[in-house]
Amino acid sequence: MAATKDVLLNVFRFNPDVDSKPRYDAFALEAKPGMTVLEALFALLERQDGSLAFRYCCRGAVCGACAMYINGVYRLACKTQLDIVGPQVTVSPLPFMRVIKDLVVDMAPFWRNYEKVMPYLVEGSRAPERERGQSPRQRAVFDDATCCILCGCCYSSCPSVWTGGGEYLGPSALNKAWRFVSDSRDAGARERLAVAASENGLWRCHTAFNCTEACPKNTNPTQAIQNLKARAVKRALTGR
Repeated sequence: MAATKDVLLNVFRFNPDVDSKPRYDAFALEAKPGMTVLEALFALLERQDGSLAFRYCCRGAVCGACAMYINGVYRLACKTQLDIVGPQVTVSPLPFMRVIKDLVVDMAPFWRNYEKVMPYLVEGSRAPERERGQSPRQRAVFDDATCCILCGCCYSSCPSVWTGGGEYLGPSALNKAWRFVSDSRDAGARERLAVAASENGLWRCHTAFNCTEACPKNTNPTQAIQNLKARAVKRALTGR
């Protein structure tokens, strides 16, 4: 049988309906090798405190639901093993986002801004006979941007989001805008660029690189935003 070890988890707690201010509750846990932070939170929920609130879904690091601030780093709880971050682990919700309860934050502003960039392929006026072909070279232009799992880590880490009153589109939405603007099959670049280059769009990015550093999937939203800026300037100067 695999050996266990003692781990101390300090978990952020706050229920705005009953609490006047946040706190951290300490939990001792016997952790097996390979145990993830998400599994540890389930253990706490099932054996020590059934009121603990957190989000999860796929448990495979592809949905982004369990994004948290773990020992001062943006991480996916389902991917982060206690062996790596222990023996003392501090688990907090995504910073600078309204806490609904404990580790659950309000993602509504994130999704509203995401929707604004039209995150889908826009059909052209003429449908193809079979399919819209795309070469490996054409795909490579936006390949990195497709790896975004919409976890919100970049959004939470962005200084322009912190000071934008919820109106700044944010790194994830702009990264997704680049993904479709640069797609050879898409016919919505003009309208999408107009949204991206608006007052609360890409020009509010100050290239702090926080988003790239925070991304748990190692994507580069900063580069995508710079690419989008170049495309917007070209469109403004040439109309193409």
